[in-house]
Amino acid sequence: MRGKRSKQYRKLMHAYALTFHFRAPYQVLLSSTLIRDAARFKMQLGHMLSNTLHGEIKPMITQCCIRHLYDAVPEPGQERDKEQWIEVAKQAERRRCGHHELETPLSELECIKSVLDPKGSGTNKHRYVVATQDRDVRAAMREVAGVPLVYINRSVMVMEPMAGRSAEVREAEEKSKVRAGLKSRRGAEVSGEKRKATEDDDGDEEMKDEGEAPTAPKRKKPKGPSGPNPLSMKKSKKEKPQEGGGGEKKSHGRQVEDERSVIRKAAKQDPQAGEKTLSAEAALGEGGASADAAANGTSGNKRTRKRKPKEAASAPSDEAVAAAVRTAISDARYDIED
Repeated sequence: MRGKRSKQYRKLMHAYALTFHFRAPYQVLLSSTLIRDAARFKMQLGHMLSNTLHGEIKPMITQCCIRHLYDAVPEPGQERDKEQWIEVAKQAERRRCGHHELETPLSELECIKSVLDPKGSGTNKHRYVVATQDRDVRAAMREVAGVPLVYINRSVMVMEPMAGRSAEVREAEEKSKVRAGLKSRRGAEVSGEKRKATEDDDGDEEMKDEGEAPTAPKRKKPKGPSGPNPLSMKKSKKEKPQEGGGGEKKSHGRQVEDERSVIRKAAKQDPQAGEKTLSAEAALGEGGASADAAANGTSGNKRTRKRKPKEAASAPSDEAVAAAVRTAISDARYDIED
């Protein structure tokens, strides 16, 4: 069998399987004419049928067809062919048609039609495959939906394409499947819309009950490349402010402490400059106490009392105290260097 024809037969049997639910092993009704021609062309009937149908087969023969083989008169010198016909028919399963009680067997057309479609409904209920050489039988089987037909043409086994009746049934079934799919899809969409509407209504009612304003809809994030992972990025180091530069100014208390430490170091190095350092430290202490009191709104004494405006005016300012401290420190350093 050529590859192109084999591919066509495979697709055809697949179509029969989808529409009419054919399955292997396929039940093949053999006629007496097909058995005789297969023996004449010396064909292996079972092997050829399985290759044509692309699956296992279950050969069957009616009682009337096997009686036709027994009653057939072979040509002179072909008596052994008749024995071969009967041997092939015996290997097939006997399909009881109920016509064995008649004196003469029915024709193959009537017998096969009574077995395949006994009620005349036009359907192949038992899913038979008909293999016959009789053209009348094949023409009658084309009127029944879902009947694959096989015959031999010049020692080549051929399967007929799907008949018009079978094609109509297949097309109608395909359309029904499409409609069913569209209906189910529309039903799902309608139910989804109803469900969404009910959920929105419930949400609005709840918000009305609570007296809250409806929230704005969430904005969709724009599509594009996402930024780097913030956990994998190196943290930036903060620059420390430089002294005397553009950094933050030191607090007054911190500045006073630094100046006191400078005065004490100068006193330790040069005992002669002790008097100057002590006077500078005393001035620094008075200035710091007055500055702290002015900042806190209280005096240096434990008892808090309001000062007179004149005394507040006569108190030295922070700038004057700082200037006195600086001059004292510079004099102390100068004496130490000398």
